[in-house]
Amino acid sequence: MSTMQKSETGPGGSPPVAKPEARGPGILTNIAWTVVPYVASVVLAFFLGGLLIQLMGYNAVDALRAVLTSSFDTSFGMVETLHKWVPIVLCAYAFAIPLATGKFNIGAEGQMLLGATGGAAVGITFSDLPMVVLLPATLVAGVLAGALWAGIAALLLVRFRVNEILSTVLLNFVSFKLIDWVATRVWPDAGAGHPATTPVGDGARLPLLGSAPAMHSGVLLVLALAIFIAVAMRFTPTGFEMRAVGDNLRASMVNGVRTSRLAGAGLVIGGGLGGLAGAIDVAGVHGRMLEGMQSNFLILGIIVGLMARGSMLALPVVAFGIAVLEYGAGTMQLVSAVPVEMVLVIEALILLLLLLSDLVRDRLRSAR
Repeated sequence: MSTMQKSETGPGGSPPVAKPEARGPGILTNIAWTVVPYVASVVLAFFLGGLLIQLMGYNAVDALRAVLTSSFDTSFGMVETLHKWVPIVLCAYAFAIPLATGKFNIGAEGQMLLGATGGAAVGITFSDLPMVVLLPATLVAGVLAGALWAGIAALLLVRFRVNEILSTVLLNFVSFKLIDWVATRVWPDAGAGHPATTPVGDGARLPLLGSAPAMHSGVLLVLALAIFIAVAMRFTPTGFEMRAVGDNLRASMVNGVRTSRLAGAGLVIGGGLGGLAGAIDVAGVHGRMLEGMQSNFLILGIIVGLMARGSMLALPVVAFGIAVLEYGAGTMQLVSAVPVEMVLVIEALILLLLLLSDLVRDRLRSAR
C-alpha cells in the first residue's frame, strides 16, 4: 500500500489494524530548516558586529540603524542600492553557476573589467550609431569579452587540467594591466584625473527610468535575467546536468554526462555574466571604463554565492540584502564615523555563522 501499512494480526484472529506509514518532514518543517538558520545567522552577526562597534568606542545603535535603513529612507538611497545590486548579483552568478558544476570561478573581477573594456570599446568606436544598434552591441560585447576571458581558464581546465582557481585568479592580475593600458594609452581621458577612457556615445547609454534620481534600465534587465537563470537551472536538461555534476561527479560520469565540458561551459557562462556586469556599469553608471570600477564585487559575489547555497532563486534576494549593507556602509561612516570595513566584517560573520548552522542542523537531524 502507498499510505497504509498492515500490522500484525490482533489477538483471537481479529482483523489487522491499519497503521499509517512514517512520513518525512512536512513542507513547513523544510521551510523552517531553511529559513531559521538564515534569520539566526543574520541576527547573531549583527549582535556580534554591534558589540564590536561598541567596544571600538562608537555608538553601535546609531551605526547599525544607518546601515539597515539608509537604503529605504530616500528614493536616492533605493536607486543607489539597486545600482549596487546589479554588479553584485551578476558577479554572484559568475561564481555560483560554475560552482553548480563543482568548479570555483575566482575571476569575476577580471571578467567584469574585460566586459567593461569590451563594452567601452564598442561604445567609443561606434559612437555615432543609433541607440537601437549601439546599446545592444555594447552589452553583447561585454558578455563576449567576459566569456572569452573565462574561456581561457575553461580551455586550460578541459584540455590541460589546470586548476581553475589558479588560472582565474592569475587572469585577474592580467586584466588589471590590460585595462590600465586601455585607459592610459588607447582611449585615455586626460581630464578625468584618474585612469579612464573617453566617454561612450550617447547611444551606448542605458535609458533611465523615472525622475531624478533616475534608475537605469539595466536593473530590469538583470531582474529578467535572474528569473530566466532560476528557471533554466531548475527545469532544463542542461541545468539538471550541471547540478548533477556538482552533486555527484562519479554518478554523472557513469551515466554518460560530459562532465568536463559542462564544467568548462559553466566557467564560460559565469564569465559572460561577469562581463555583462562590467558592460552595464559602463552603459548605466559611469559612461566609460575606469580603473578600479570592480570595487570589491568579487568578494561580495563569492559571499552571496555561498550564502545562496546553490539556490538560483534565493541568490538575487541575498544579493539585495548585501547591496543594502554596502550602501549603508557609507552612511554609517558619515553618521557614526565607523569604518566602512565593519560592514564587510558583518557580512563575513553572517556567512561563517550560516556555514556553522549547517553543522548544527545536521546534528539535530541525526539526533531525531
